[in-house]
Amino acid sequence: MNRDKNTNLTTVSIFVLLLVAVILIVTICSRKPETTPLSEYWTADSTVAQGLRDYVSKVTDPDDAANFIPVKDRIAVFDMDGTLVCETYYTYYDTMMFIEFCLNDHPERVSDELKEIAASIRPGYVADEMLARNFAKAYAGLTVEEFSEYAALFGQKETASFENMRYIDNAYLPMVELVKYLYENEFTIYVISGTERTTTRAVIANSPYKDYVTPNHVIGTDFEVKQKGYEDVAANIDFKYSIGDELVLTGGFIQKNLNANKSIYIEREIGQRPVLAFGNSGSDTSMMNYTIDSRNPYPAQAYMIVADDDVREWGTQDWAVKSEENLAKGFIPVSMKNDFAQIYPDGITKAPEQYQEPEQSSEELKPAA
Repeated sequence: MNRDKNTNLTTVSIFVLLLVAVILIVTICSRKPETTPLSEYWTADSTVAQGLRDYVSKVTDPDDAANFIPVKDRIAVFDMDGTLVCETYYTYYDTMMFIEFCLNDHPERVSDELKEIAASIRPGYVADEMLARNFAKAYAGLTVEEFSEYAALFGQKETASFENMRYIDNAYLPMVELVKYLYENEFTIYVISGTERTTTRAVIANSPYKDYVTPNHVIGTDFEVKQKGYEDVAANIDFKYSIGDELVLTGGFIQKNLNANKSIYIEREIGQRPVLAFGNSGSDTSMMNYTIDSRNPYPAQAYMIVADDDVREWGTQDWAVKSEENLAKGFIPVSMKNDFAQIYPDGITKAPEQYQEPEQSSEELKPAA
């Protein structure tokens, strides 16, 4: 009897062990293989990607007292055009949108002067504050919702500078991968753009970045917005918003978010220095310097995207010159040619020409005498 009992116990034990072994095997086999961060769209030998991995590893390690950054202070700021998204179709998203709005989609809403300005924009134009003021005038009378909807709708149009690319297909895949990596390591992501704020929000909200950047973490150029019916009242404090009221663009302009304004906006709206900053042009250097300033209590880094890829992109910058300039300023240069394994989704390629002369000239748009 005892022998039978022992036999039964042995049989049960063997069964349990086999069951545990099967569960372990299934669990191990079902696990996704671990991948190296920043390895899908960054080149395998990218020293920039490795540097970012090393940085994140140090600042998120609570046992590394010299480098650890608490979650609340892990703030990363990114410029948008040329840093997160394309700016070479043939120029910035907001400029192409202005041209389309004035000349094709809503010419009835804008003055002849604005049509002439839109028709006159050519490669090499100056994207200064005066042009931004004209952008603001073009959208006067639109509600904020209507303006946001138009910015997203414009993105569905195809650009002539690339094959198989709508304007909204503009995200740099390596930068999407980077933003996701930082987000998963509990960094708070801000987009600090020279593009108007509502337009920037529309671009981000309709891109792969939408899962990592919320609308309240978008800081851009500001156009004047007022309550409908009170556009000509000087002070908003002189009236009250009621349920059902609309907020509209007045055509007025507040501030262009470039150069020193980027660091000022960061101080006003974030209230502390970021620990990571990413840009692509001289207008981003203020926020990058603000980040790596020696008064930052945490280890900080700034990265500059260099547009040196003339095969997959319309890059014209010389890597040797630009990388030397950036390193001298304390910025880590990123080569689109050598650090980005893939820039855009499959099927998107450069068009034979970046710029095509528009059919209508500014002379044709002038009113008859």
